[in-house]
Amino acid sequence: MADATRAVRNGIISNDMSEVRARLEAIVAEHDLLKHPFYQAWNAGTLPVEALATYAAEWGNFVAQVPQGWAAHGELTIAAEEVTHVALWDDFAASLNTKVASPIIDEVKALTQTCDKNFSDATTSVGALYAFEAQQPKTSTSKLQGLKEHYSLGEKGEEYFRIHCDDIHEMEILAQTAEKMSLEDQAKTIVACEETAEALWNALTGIHNVHCATMSA
Repeated sequence: MADATRAVRNGIISNDMSEVRARLEAIVAEHDLLKHPFYQAWNAGTLPVEALATYAAEWGNFVAQVPQGWAAHGELTIAAEEVTHVALWDDFAASLNTKVASPIIDEVKALTQTCDKNFSDATTSVGALYAFEAQQPKTSTSKLQGLKEHYSLGEKGEEYFRIHCDDIHEMEILAQTAEKMSLEDQAKTIVACEETAEALWNALTGIHNVHCATMSA
């Protein structure tokens, strides 16, 4: 990967093998989904139910890709667990009278294409997953709180988010895996993390713009 090679040559990562964790954390901080207007409106209860339904139908395509990412670098037990989480997401969608269907929003299509690429490789899948898993506990906690306070979806509609509120071990597995990589593979991991973090943010923007573009104007 040319970008990864440049990352090493330009000093984006150094010979300090632990630096990769700090770089991954910095990328996630730059694309903190809790700062996105869509999640902020969700937490405040100002997000239209129609927007939640669009989110459930569109974002579910990404959720369905997560098992592939874990399987790519041999974490088959986690991959199998993530398959069960896809079913829980389907329950969330059903609680909003919708279901996951092929994405129609361009930014969500771009996210799934990015993940198709990065989840197909043992190295890049680590960075791509980190972009999501490092944020999952905080975003799930915020979204669950928003659902409980402002929306009435019932326990089945909330379960996907409930089980991820304290799910920090997966982020740690990914960070430790990255720290053991060669510099070249660390660089690939960093690039994949940045690509995926940006794609996640942009996908939320695309969903937000369908229903809520004037809310933050």
